[in-house]
Amino acid sequence: MSDHMADRAALRGDCARCFGLCCVALPFAASADFAKDKKAGTPCPNLRDDHRCGIHARLRQQGYTGCTVYDCFGAGQRVSQITFGGRDWRSGPPEHARRVFDLFPVVRQLHELLWYLTEALTLPAARPVHADLRRARLRTERLADGTPEELAALDVAAHRQEVNVLLLRTSELVRAGTRGRKKNRRGADLMGARLRGADLRGADLRGALLIAADLTGADLRGADLIGADLRDTDLTDADLTGAFFLTQPQLNAARGGAETRLPESVARPAHWTAGR
Repeated sequence: MSDHMADRAALRGDCARCFGLCCVALPFAASADFAKDKKAGTPCPNLRDDHRCGIHARLRQQGYTGCTVYDCFGAGQRVSQITFGGRDWRSGPPEHARRVFDLFPVVRQLHELLWYLTEALTLPAARPVHADLRRARLRTERLADGTPEELAALDVAAHRQEVNVLLLRTSELVRAGTRGRKKNRRGADLMGARLRGADLRGADLRGALLIAADLTGADLRGADLIGADLRDTDLTDADLTGAFFLTQPQLNAARGGAETRLPESVARPAHWTAGR
């Protein structure tokens, strides 16, 4: 396994090594994504005593689609096993549990940055900033490895902004290698847009709202998809080869099929219609 593949493996959720933190720390509201309301710090009613989901195989059928498109980027096992040394949030006073739940989102943000930085280091076009990217990744890893006190005092928003400067430069370098006119759709409201067969090669789609957009057969090769909202986006037969900064949660929220072409960094969601 290459170093980058090993790094990415550590940035995927491992529920067997986590104390069900996403099922307790995070809130959700009754909606199309969740069957019931749940307050932050309150265990989901489907969480079992062994910290596993009691309806994991039936989440979509039971109205918990939101759970199937979430990934902690490995933050759950780090907080459970490293930050708090394997101490279950149920094993101590309420203050201990609150501390665990407060720090979980902080580490999750750091792990998401580690995912982007790790991917950026695999992109040959970004070689001019690889040294800076390596330093940023090391700095982010050290922050994520901090004590509970250090993590509580961390200004994670400021660190995200520092890293984002490098990610923006990475995007510019990578997309510059795409021939033709590269569309700028950064932060665009494209909800429900009809983009069937659209040429979006090398497009800047950072933070774009693509909810329920029709991207059937669209060409997204070399596009920057960081932060793009792909909920219910139709990616059937679309080509995302070389698209970068695409995460598994984003892809899990979209629709696609067997002919959708994907980057190697993500896996084809199991719920996508087989044979399409």
